[in-house]
Amino acid sequence: MASSKVLTGVPVGTPMDEEISGGPSETRGWLYKWTNYLKGYQKRWFVLVNGTLAYYHNQSEVSHMCRGSLPLRGSVISTANDGVNFMVSNGSGIKTFHLRAASVDERLRWVTAMELAKTSLHLRRKGSTSQLGDTDPEDNGEREGEVDTQELLKVIHTLNVKMKDLDTCSSLVEKHELSLHSMLNDLMSSLEKDSRGSVGGVRDDTLVDKAKACQERASLVKITAHTMTKASSEFNQVCQNRWRHWQLAFIKEHEQRLRLEEMVEQLAKQLSHLEASVKKSRADTTAAAGLAASHNLALSTSTRSATSRLGSGSQTSSEQTSRPSTPLKPKSCRQRRTRIPDKPDKPISLWNIVKNCIGKDLTKIPVPVNFSEPLSMIQRLTEDFEYSAILDRAATASDSCEQLAYVAAFTVSSYSTTAIRVGKPFNPLLGETFEYDRDDLGFRCVSEQVSHHPPIVAQFAESSNGLWRCWQEFSMRSKFKGKYLEVEPLGISHLVFENSGNHYSWRKVKTVVHNIVIGKLWVDQHGEMSVINHTNGDKCHMKFEPYSYFGGTPKKVTGTVITADDKVEWVLNGTWDSKLEGSKVISTTVVKGRSSLEIGPSRTLWKVNPIPPGAEKYYSFSPFACELNEMEEGVAPTDSRLRPDQRLMENGLFDEANSEKLRLEDKQRSVRREREEMAAQAAQRGESYEGYKPLWFKSEEDEYNGGKMTFVYNGGYWESKEKQDWGKCPDIF
Repeated sequence: MASSKVLTGVPVGTPMDEEISGGPSETRGWLYKWTNYLKGYQKRWFVLVNGTLAYYHNQSEVSHMCRGSLPLRGSVISTANDGVNFMVSNGSGIKTFHLRAASVDERLRWVTAMELAKTSLHLRRKGSTSQLGDTDPEDNGEREGEVDTQELLKVIHTLNVKMKDLDTCSSLVEKHELSLHSMLNDLMSSLEKDSRGSVGGVRDDTLVDKAKACQERASLVKITAHTMTKASSEFNQVCQNRWRHWQLAFIKEHEQRLRLEEMVEQLAKQLSHLEASVKKSRADTTAAAGLAASHNLALSTSTRSATSRLGSGSQTSSEQTSRPSTPLKPKSCRQRRTRIPDKPDKPISLWNIVKNCIGKDLTKIPVPVNFSEPLSMIQRLTEDFEYSAILDRAATASDSCEQLAYVAAFTVSSYSTTAIRVGKPFNPLLGETFEYDRDDLGFRCVSEQVSHHPPIVAQFAESSNGLWRCWQEFSMRSKFKGKYLEVEPLGISHLVFENSGNHYSWRKVKTVVHNIVIGKLWVDQHGEMSVINHTNGDKCHMKFEPYSYFGGTPKKVTGTVITADDKVEWVLNGTWDSKLEGSKVISTTVVKGRSSLEIGPSRTLWKVNPIPPGAEKYYSFSPFACELNEMEEGVAPTDSRLRPDQRLMENGLFDEANSEKLRLEDKQRSVRREREEMAAQAAQRGESYEGYKPLWFKSEEDEYNGGKMTFVYNGGYWESKEKQDWGKCPDIF
């Protein structure tokens, strides 16, 4: 009998419709998936990796986003009587894949692989919980000790030797098992032949010899299995003996890293003070240079050179202190601006505009630029990634719960500037785009206004080093209530980490702008948000507390990270305009039906970058916001930075900006009427009219949002930029 090595429950080299191959924990191949009653079963390329079953239209899509996925943890796998159909459903039964294999053997391979993956997930989680539960931070005083390099090398060598023993025993078990199986087959054949040819119940003596041989083989298998079990036990014992030592060493290294981060923050503050001193020195030097110019031209020129060098150094310091952490890639040499022109004093009668707007949708109100800020809503959405370094840190988190805590901090950071930013962003034009390629910050993103009624922005961002991908569809409902304006974001945000494969999603909370008519405008965020890990079922429930006139902490945010089995792992606390801290739960006790949590020391998950002094003169923009509308070369002709009304407003030309804004809106309405006429003409001819279609995004079902249609990145933008091929871009400006 030929032997075959098994890889994730699928024998290598077995015939299939397509070859099933992959890494040591991966299964790939073609299956037929039920779609609907019209199309029936459709051929799809399936990949089983890290306990998640995902499918694609073809093999070329594997490097991109999957068409759908289903975590196998807690799933139910059932087979039909026909031998080729089977079904995979999650624990709640909400999501189900109805599948069909090309043959009975192929179905057996896939079902086996999935069952093994489920078992592996269960054992991995059980082992992790057991090890964490045995940790004693005060055991033998090892927390204060140093890790001996030679000792670690010795342990690693021992583990390698044990692993070789396990491999040898495994080979012997397989060898003897196959031999035993072959002999049993021969014995059965002989028994059948003897039963047919025997006379008077007398059998051949060779049966006795074969039975003895079977017993010997069985004994060999038993001895080998016992040896392998003993080796496994020794291997496990070595791991348990050294686990505590390694864990405590890791804790010590982690604490050192936190101390270094605090030192970097202190250095950043010192640099900020130094920058202010340099600016003051520069102003004094410039004044002295002007006084000296009337007496000595040569001396004046020398002073200006020194002042120029001093100013260059000041700008570099500002660039260094405005970033939360070290970028993933070397910074580009470009010097970016740190502010924009001051906002001119242009008073306007607010009541004349507001009195006719009560109860109307904000997106349908022609608001003058006087109430806006010189940024498009597409650019404002990109500010969500000002603190993208949090995602880089989350990508290297030690476990999924810690990663989820960092993701929650990232969602809170997107509200940091709204406390002081009350200006309305420009409504994007249909087809308007915005790209932001920041290799110095470790990410790039592209956004497009894909719909005008209702207004929808689609966005896709990715790490420069391939650590994560994030995409979202943003729309909103806005109502003016007389005294305040309520904005309810629609759509859902997705985030995937490439290394762990964890897939997160969340929805944003409501924004309320108070004192619309009388008093000073101020902004509040309130509501509940759930960040869900669709890979393993973990969740982070967060609550944005509304402002209360009866006291309490303004802008307060609280949250808890809970596993799929309802175990609290992290507790979050902070404010959405300053910082968010997290504490890991050490233990949980229940007294009289009430749970009590013991938490460890708090850790700063996110902290806001300070706004420069005097920023209120230029719309309270942060340095990151000032960089958004800075002119770039080679962008698409539909990019927000090329929008004329927005550029005029930034330069303080409000009257010209209002005129240009009306021109662009009239042009947009004219194009929309042309499409409506073309649709009517096509209907009269009995033909279908496709209508407007976005360039860089496409609409498809979102399985994590109840199957609703959503816009996802279609690809091709960065390739078009590299070739400077913008021929298909519409003329919107």
